Amino acid sequence: MRHYVQVPTVEQERAYDFNSAFEPRPCMCLGVCCCCAALRPRYKRLVDNIFPEDPKDGLVKADMEKLTFYAVSAPEKLDRIGAYLAERLSRDVVRHRYGYVLIAMEALDQLLMACHSQSIKPFVESFLHMVAKLLESGEPKLQVLGTNSFVKFANIEEDTPSYHRRYDFFVSRFSAMCHSCDHDPETQTEIRIAGIRGIQGVVRKTVNDELRATIWEPQHMDKIVPSLLFNMQKIEDVDRTGPPSSPTGGEKEENPALLAENCFRELLGRATYGNMNNAVRPVFAHLDHHKLWDPNEFAVSCFKIIMYSIQAQYSHHVIQEILGHLDACKKDPPRVRAGIIQVLLEAVAIAAKGSIGPTVLEVFNTLLKHLRISVDFELGDRRSSAGSATFSTSSKENDERIVQNAIIQTIGFFGSNLPDYQRSEIMMFIMGKVPVLGATSQSLDTSHLGDLGTRRIQIMLLRSLLMVTSGYKAMTITNALPAPFLDPLLSPSLMEDSELRQLVLEILHNLIDRHDNRAKLRGIRIIPDVSDLKIKRDKISRQDVSFMKKHGQQLYRHIYLGCKEEDNVQKNFELLYTSLALITIELANEEVVIDLIRLAIALQDVAIINEDNLPMFNRCGIMALVAAYLNFLSQMIAVPSFCQHVSKVIETRSLEASYFLPETIFKDKCNLPKSLEKHEKNLFFLTNKIAESLGGSGYSVERLSVPYVPQVTDEDRLSRRKSIVDTVSIQVDILPGNNTEDKIDNTEEITFEALKKAIDNNGLEEQEKEKRRLVIEKFQKAPFEEIAAQCETKANLLHDRLAQILELTIRPPPSPSGTMTITAGHAHYQSVPVYEMKFPDLCVY
Repeated sequence: MRHYVQVPTVEQERAYDFNSAFEPRPCMCLGVCCCCAALRPRYKRLVDNIFPEDPKDGLVKADMEKLTFYAVSAPEKLDRIGAYLAERLSRDVVRHRYGYVLIAMEALDQLLMACHSQSIKPFVESFLHMVAKLLESGEPKLQVLGTNSFVKFANIEEDTPSYHRRYDFFVSRFSAMCHSCDHDPETQTEIRIAGIRGIQGVVRKTVNDELRATIWEPQHMDKIVPSLLFNMQKIEDVDRTGPPSSPTGGEKEENPALLAENCFRELLGRATYGNMNNAVRPVFAHLDHHKLWDPNEFAVSCFKIIMYSIQAQYSHHVIQEILGHLDACKKDPPRVRAGIIQVLLEAVAIAAKGSIGPTVLEVFNTLLKHLRISVDFELGDRRSSAGSATFSTSSKENDERIVQNAIIQTIGFFGSNLPDYQRSEIMMFIMGKVPVLGATSQSLDTSHLGDLGTRRIQIMLLRSLLMVTSGYKAMTITNALPAPFLDPLLSPSLMEDSELRQLVLEILHNLIDRHDNRAKLRGIRIIPDVSDLKIKRDKISRQDVSFMKKHGQQLYRHIYLGCKEEDNVQKNFELLYTSLALITIELANEEVVIDLIRLAIALQDVAIINEDNLPMFNRCGIMALVAAYLNFLSQMIAVPSFCQHVSKVIETRSLEASYFLPETIFKDKCNLPKSLEKHEKNLFFLTNKIAESLGGSGYSVERLSVPYVPQVTDEDRLSRRKSIVDTVSIQVDILPGNNTEDKIDNTEEITFEALKKAIDNNGLEEQEKEKRRLVIEKFQKAPFEEIAAQCETKANLLHDRLAQILELTIRPPPSPSGTMTITAGHAHYQSVPVYEMKFPDLCVY
């Protein structure tokens, strides 16, 4: 039988001093066996020595120093030390010896911190394997322990990357820890904090290395971003979404929401051009899955954080992603779409202050498209719910109105923050989208919406344009109102809709008013002293004078026709008065002043003569408008005799016909006259009196004797008005036939009275002389633009008539193949024999 004795220990290295809790004491066989313990590698003996007999005693510091010195001196042994520590730790985890697990992890941390970055790579694989073992365990303390060790490892900078190392397991595990639902609130918070810190460690370890960018792959971002957002939802103060703040360290460590927000900011701050989209798209998925668009406070908070955290030059990427998600959700409920649009508004508000990128027109195009879709949904719900409950119908319409208002607010805010050169392009872009009846080149299709839908689109687009033009200050009026923009803008001002006309006038005010005088002119009234308003104005520039010579008649015409609309209300008259006043302030020289007076007198004649059969309220409203404007104009040009005449007429009206003044006619209860024909001349502004007063002050008053006549253009036909051209259109029967009973006999009946008038030529000669005198006087005194416009109108009328006559008279030459005739809507071909054809003489021999 063999006998064993204990081998004496070596004091210098304590190579055989093993703990009985882990291994049996090294023994030596007295027989043929040699010393087994002496054959154990030194690194194993050094590792074993750091573990005390009782785990409560903690790490043996003296032996730990020896192990550290050995690892630093022999870095090639690090991988073996790590493997052996991993083996022992795995065994202790299985046996639930958590005290020794803590000691092993403490030793690992010290080895990590002590070793140099060049020699740490062989040790990392074993270290990560041990951390994974702890994270896989179901014990919260071990999970927190493994996370802390991983965070320490993440803070170590490595000189060269390890291409083979991946962190897929850690991303998945830390993301799962962020969603911990432990029954104990403290334990749940502790695990969630550990998971967020682990994700932060993974980001810091991988994001700075361009050759190891696997962390930005979609499968990782789809786990990391939702985990952070899940914890950020616990933030109580949702308004704290500005640039990153600096809370205290204790507050960040104890609050998962704050820690997750800081980690989210750090992640976005490290995102580059190529991986920005991968970091933003999971945000949309999270908000959709948890239905956080309505209400959208958290969504707005998230995207504010995103816009403040990313680099400014990448802002347009986020805006593009929001627009893409809005397109994907075009069939979602209205409140969801409104929430997305409001998020876009907040993102645009931040991006407009920096770099916007090439997405300016894309933003407006997408928003206008969704505006049309919203109007389509609103009208479709109204048609489909015609027989259902009114509550549900009104509820859906109100929701769509919320979407439309959000779109308009976004367009206006974005446009108002753009530089002037981009804003003018956006104004042209939006104006080109406004549908006008009769125009075929509109890119915003509203053919399937009907008249009501087209009107809704027109109002929405003009409201958007009104917000874009707010605060726009152009150096010259030509830059603010170029011809390609002015013509389509003034077309809606002739439509039979008072709201559309009001929007057009308000847009004109934004563009014409360059000195912020509009607020001082608000409300139509008789101003006792205009100097109290402190009107700001500059000297009229050459560009402004040239603009009025070219487009002045166009502006006068639209104001003149706008006053004649039957559905005008008080606001329309107020806006028309403001338009005249702003033109006087910003664009009026002596010639423009004369033209404005002619326009005012022509409006007074419209109210008196009443050829358009206007209601009495409109006629009195026009009279009040003329009184208020001439009172303003007379004080602006400061001609005493002119001011005296205007004041005298206003004073007479206040005593005898107060309904001709704005303070009376626009009251709720106002007694209207039955007719205006019986009023005396002292109640009206007289052209001869005005000419006398202005002539003495050096004004050229010859043109005042020429009545103002608006020019006729094609805008009337495009704006649903019955224009002069339409009223004189020729009706011709285009079908051939001999139905004499269908023809209208236009011959005048010859009577005794007709013969008597034909014999009496004296009256006719006097009338002809008067007509010639008026024509000569008109061509001598009227402005060239007005004469050219009238001549052009007559030429167009003659051209149209001639074209129709030629179309009826000119026939194609007969051919043997036959000619086509149309009868009762059917085409018939009649063959012509060659012998019946008539040839010219030169062709016959």
